[in-house]
Amino acid sequence: MILHGDMVMWNWRQNLRDPMALLLLAALALACVAIALPPMPMTVIGVDVLAIVDITGSMNTRDYQVAGKPTSRLLVAKAALKDMIGKLPCPSRLALGLFSERVPFLLFEPVDVCQDYGAVSGAIEAIDWREAWEGDSHVAAGLYRSIEMAKSLGADLIFITDGQEAPPLPASGAPAFEGKRGEVRGLIVGAGGYSLSPIPKFDDRGNEVGFWGIDDVPHENRFGSPPPDAESRPGYNPRNAPFGAAAAIGTEHLSSVRESYLKQLAQEAGLGYAHMDGSSHLAQGYLPIATSHASPGLTDLRWVPGALALLALLAVFSPLGRRVAGPKSANL
Repeated sequence: MILHGDMVMWNWRQNLRDPMALLLLAALALACVAIALPPMPMTVIGVDVLAIVDITGSMNTRDYQVAGKPTSRLLVAKAALKDMIGKLPCPSRLALGLFSERVPFLLFEPVDVCQDYGAVSGAIEAIDWREAWEGDSHVAAGLYRSIEMAKSLGADLIFITDGQEAPPLPASGAPAFEGKRGEVRGLIVGAGGYSLSPIPKFDDRGNEVGFWGIDDVPHENRFGSPPPDAESRPGYNPRNAPFGAAAAIGTEHLSSVRESYLKQLAQEAGLGYAHMDGSSHLAQGYLPIATSHASPGLTDLRWVPGALALLALLAVFSPLGRRVAGPKSANL
């Protein structure tokens, strides 16, 4: 028995000099560490952002292509937001709102997109143009109020719109921005193609019944002061017909992204601008200008010893490992 014990001790000493045995022991130790290692405290960097989505009628314009099919701006905007929240650093928080008429409506305050990704993604997917409360689209007024809302939430702003004002802007132009330029950081995202496209028209039950026609929408805003060329228009009368007697004709029944206008608004408010080229580039446009927030958090590092344990096992049982071990592996 003593001799047998001596032989066992000798075999263990021999095995401990075997690289394959050492790798097996290392894999076992690393696996135990991976099981027992608690989350480690660390400082984490995230962002807080308020996303406002334009849900007015022109956002139904189908001037994007997804899988070879015409797709509306609103559907692409929702896909872009869902893609973006999956790329935000953890912990990051998103507040979501809608824009119609001249005001944004907040759906919910900032929610952790890492812990509640499913709920946030579902809320984005549920956005529908039928939630609009008015048919008008005063983009500048909605943007300025969205900036105030983002400020109150302590968040950046992403404002997604095609920039089409309905009714059109008056001759005096957009209302002036009265806030502090650059106080809120963020991005205006221009939705839509650069060529004019028809705007789908829906009945009171939400059924599509064609497209808006030239006689269905106003092509000029006749509130406020008349334009500089008013005196040259047929039927002009400074009191009774300051805009002329004929109805204005234009292309307001068609839609394209009003990029120069949106860039102007972004410049005045101190925001960035990006065109929505598809559903996968929103994070690339936002993250470089985002406001980062440091906060205490926890990180799970168990994957590090777990990965090392797996590598050790692969080294032992791979064909290369067996060839290196040679006949000694029979003593394991």
